[in-house]
Amino acid sequence: MQNKQLIVDDEIILQEIGQDEVKPIFETIHAERKYLGEWLPFVDYTLELSDTQNFIDNLVVNETKDLTFAIYYHNKFVGLVGLKDPDYDNRKIEIGYWVAEQYQHKGIITNSCRKLIEYAFNELDFNRIQLKSATQNLKSQFVAKRLGFKKEGIERDGELHKRGYVDLIVYSLLKKDLEKKSRGFERLYYVSVQPYQRLKTLTAVEKHISFAFEPTFQLTN
Repeated sequence: MQNKQLIVDDEIILQEIGQDEVKPIFETIHAERKYLGEWLPFVDYTLELSDTQNFIDNLVVNETKDLTFAIYYHNKFVGLVGLKDPDYDNRKIEIGYWVAEQYQHKGIITNSCRKLIEYAFNELDFNRIQLKSATQNLKSQFVAKRLGFKKEGIERDGELHKRGYVDLIVYSLLKKDLEKKSRGFERLYYVSVQPYQRLKTLTAVEKHISFAFEPTFQLTN
């Protein structure tokens, strides 16, 4: 069966991981061990190519219910984004991600997550997506806020790192949150176009909408 592919935009493609990703994943982790290892515990245990091979085999060969995508930016592997630990009875799942350091500040993670969130809600019929971030990981927290996640609380000692346990902020996004935002877009479109801007093109309106809802600060994503 062919691996699933999600087109994010002209620059970014999400490719469900397979055997072709073993080498680029390991090489990226190995080259950026210090940077990625600060908040990703698995980095300390990914020491050989075989460790990444085992990770891929667990997903592909054993067919776990987790769904992981390689992020390709201009056809180059730059990171991972995925959905894990699904609870089908309650229609909820958790999203996670990482990107190589040199590809920060390009919107790659934010846009990749948006596409995967859309897929989870519309195609997989989940109702709730959870995101967790270490309390000191400000970059990940900015991504959560930009995506519209709401902070729910703190999971104390939620993750074990080499340096000890860290607390995690728990965020959530509900399907109805996006539906409400979508209705807001429709209302903004109506206000922008009728009756004073009938001659504006759709592209111009889309730019107006995008500007109106963008945060006023820049963040690492």
